[in-house]
Amino acid sequence: MTQSRIDEIADGVAAVRRRIDAARREAGRVDTVDLVVVTKTFPASDGALREGVGIRDVAENRDQEARGKRDEIRARGQGDDAVTWHMIGQVQRKKAASVVHWADVVESVDRPELVAALGRAAVGADRRIEVLVQVALDPVPRPDRGGVAPAGAVDLAAAVVAEPMLELRGVMGVAPFPGDPDEAFARLAEVSRAFQARWPAAGTVSAGMSGDLEQARRHGATQVRVGGAILGARAAVQ
Repeated sequence: MTQSRIDEIADGVAAVRRRIDAARREAGRVDTVDLVVVTKTFPASDGALREGVGIRDVAENRDQEARGKRDEIRARGQGDDAVTWHMIGQVQRKKAASVVHWADVVESVDRPELVAALGRAAVGADRRIEVLVQVALDPVPRPDRGGVAPAGAVDLAAAVVAEPMLELRGVMGVAPFPGDPDEAFARLAEVSRAFQARWPAAGTVSAGMSGDLEQARRHGATQVRVGGAILGARAAVQ
């Protein structure tokens, strides 16, 4: 990675962190927010962008692309263990074993069959995988967007807890478009409170992207997922 690219990414990270801090002050909150950089469609060199810019979490939404990137970074000896890799895209059951190979966190768990498949794969790989339950926030269900209905989220979380190598960390949501992100994130916050009433450690709320991180923060997001505002326009993977 060139120094100019490192500087460009560092500037993007700093700008997003300023937005997060401003949103925190506006909401009157004192807790911190984790920044997950969405590196989908960017080359593996950008997946190693932690060097010099303070990024600890990266996210991908396609299994094959993500696995190739992590394998490439491992082969380069670029300190892969210093970064946490998140899967934010929809996962097919047949891909569970592959996802477990590279993902440390799966944020898009939305059905019992996937919980069972990930649980088996995690046991087979002897890897403990952190899980977020994706909650559907669209007013009208959209299968292409994924997510469990809010009314079914607690039962799905209980299935995660029952798996010995899966660790329930909280909820994830994507605001509808078009739609009101404030209303959507308020619903997600309700589900999060229900989770924490039963599982106090499951307090992660992954919500908010480049266009709506302020609204997400207002409703208690503890983690935001940002790509373009940091890395620039989507690039073809090399």
